[in-house]
Amino acid sequence: MASLQRIRNHGALLIAIVGLAMLAFILGDFLNSGSSFFNRSRENVGVIEGQKIHYTEYEAAKEQLTEVYKIETGRSDFDEDLSAQIRNQVWNNFVTDYILRAQAKEIGMDITTDELTELCIGENPHQLIRGRRVFFDETGQFNRESVKNLLQAINEDEDGDNANLKQVKTYWLFWENAVRMSYMQEKYTNLMQHLLKANSLDAEYAYNARINGVSAEYVSQPYYAVADSLVSVKESDIKKLYNKHKALYKQTPNRAIEYVVFDIVPSEDDFKAAQTLLENLQEEFRTAEDVSLVVNTNSDIMYDGRDYSAETVPAQFKDFAFGKGAKTGNCTEILFENNTYAMARIMQAGYSLPDSVELKAIVEDGEDQELGWFRASDLPKNIAEPAFAGKRGTRFTVAQGMGEQTYEILDISAATPKVKLAILAREVTPSSKTYSIIYNQAKQFIVANSTAEALEESAKEAGLAVIPQYNLTATTDKVGQLKSSRPIVRWAFEAKEGRVSDVFECGQQFVVAALKEVNDGEYRPLEAVRAELTYEATNNAKAENIKNELKGVETLEAAAEKLNQPIQTVDRVSLADSRFGNAGMENSVIGKALALGENKLSEPIQGNMGVYVIRTGGALNLDEEFNADTEKAQLATRYTYLPYQAIQLAEDKAEIKDNRANFQ
Repeated sequence: MASLQRIRNHGALLIAIVGLAMLAFILGDFLNSGSSFFNRSRENVGVIEGQKIHYTEYEAAKEQLTEVYKIETGRSDFDEDLSAQIRNQVWNNFVTDYILRAQAKEIGMDITTDELTELCIGENPHQLIRGRRVFFDETGQFNRESVKNLLQAINEDEDGDNANLKQVKTYWLFWENAVRMSYMQEKYTNLMQHLLKANSLDAEYAYNARINGVSAEYVSQPYYAVADSLVSVKESDIKKLYNKHKALYKQTPNRAIEYVVFDIVPSEDDFKAAQTLLENLQEEFRTAEDVSLVVNTNSDIMYDGRDYSAETVPAQFKDFAFGKGAKTGNCTEILFENNTYAMARIMQAGYSLPDSVELKAIVEDGEDQELGWFRASDLPKNIAEPAFAGKRGTRFTVAQGMGEQTYEILDISAATPKVKLAILAREVTPSSKTYSIIYNQAKQFIVANSTAEALEESAKEAGLAVIPQYNLTATTDKVGQLKSSRPIVRWAFEAKEGRVSDVFECGQQFVVAALKEVNDGEYRPLEAVRAELTYEATNNAKAENIKNELKGVETLEAAAEKLNQPIQTVDRVSLADSRFGNAGMENSVIGKALALGENKLSEPIQGNMGVYVIRTGGALNLDEEFNADTEKAQLATRYTYLPYQAIQLAEDKAEIKDNRANFQ
């Protein structure tokens, strides 16, 4: 009974505890069941005008563009810069595509299936299709039948079993979409061109601005001629200018860092080790019957029995391999060049082979394709061997991918002297011990310098260059020219201002960075633009100083005497001019001159480069008849960029959320 009473006494507390437990259970269940929703939102690479781009969609587009690059360039090795270029191009394609779609939807513009078909395989295909070399014939001209044959082959491979056709389909779909985007942009800009036409009032204004003019004389006092010490600038003046120009300082969140580099270079021990290795192997290399075993086990240059010509043999061995005394079995001493110890042995000399071969790919049920001329080193070994062993007109078949490919030898060059050369080479590279020593140096540098200020001071004392890097955004791919430096960018967006990083390995360099600035505001802070604002405020103060000096001046001659400046002449000035005589870009001065009237003296005018006093002469109007069509045509040439500017403006104003930094 006592226990029951205690429960009753604490009933309110128990209800609260049970309620909290139930709430936690319900929330936990909701979060678990809804985790897929939250995960999906975290998997969005970005949002463009309300359109979410899922990570898988973005990756698929990257893979597609990568395949396009492979086919277009014939390359399969992509370095860091090209990979970054592909990522950025994919993102930009998404931005352009979605924004164009949004703009087109608003004005009811679209591209029909028939239009796209005509653009791709019609009588006059789009330039993006005509410009693809894969559709060229043997004369180097675009062949529409090649496109049709390719599409037919893709359509017949319904199950997508053919790996080569799958790659070609990916290639085709990319260019088909590129044509759609390009044509949509063309339609949009053409529509804008029709809307942005000069009317009769525009033509009349342009005519009057060009025809009506005056002569003028002027005296100017440049701002640089007034000492900075003669004027003072208040903090309120700078803040006022900052608020006035604030729209110009809009920014993307960014970071400023500085870093020092510890180059990973071989030590004296590393050079000695490489030299000793070759010294220990040289006798075996000279005498071994199976030289390939010695070379391929120890050398940086594998022995594959290739045939070197005088043009392809390494330069340091050219005289040895093709000189008068060159014969099978000859061997060089150990040579050192470009951080590499090397020696060579002639395995076969005194024979000749062709340098290059012209090939054609035989396509069943399709158009054969001439591939051009190749050296042996340009081709895979399984193609090179039969190609250079055959004669003109010979056909041979090799395994390729999951199928086979037949080639025909169209032509073969004349035979030239060749040599088989075994090369035992060892480039001097940093050993693991050297890596450890340099890494520890970088680590010790961090331990001794935990702040950005300390890093700067110690680096200078140690003779290390402190390299600044500004305006790193969350999606910046790399820092300056540092290889594999994306981790530094990620660190900069996670660290606190003033912190020093751990050691980053960037190619053959260890890097230590310090975070100097964190700029997450919508606008660049006043301090970041203080120098340019101070310059402008100082010129404003100088302008007031010069104007005060000119008070009471009633003639141009008096102004010239007061300022100790010569009177200069402008033969003719009109509102159509962008320059005021020799003074340069001074639009406000030009406007004042035309507004002043004939034979008038102006008040002091504040310009871009100084203060001006002008005296107008008589009217100098051009004797030309007004022709509205001519004026409109001239204006039309100035308007040509506006439709493209409209697309850029749409991108600038679009709601874009870029989350790529979370996936890089």
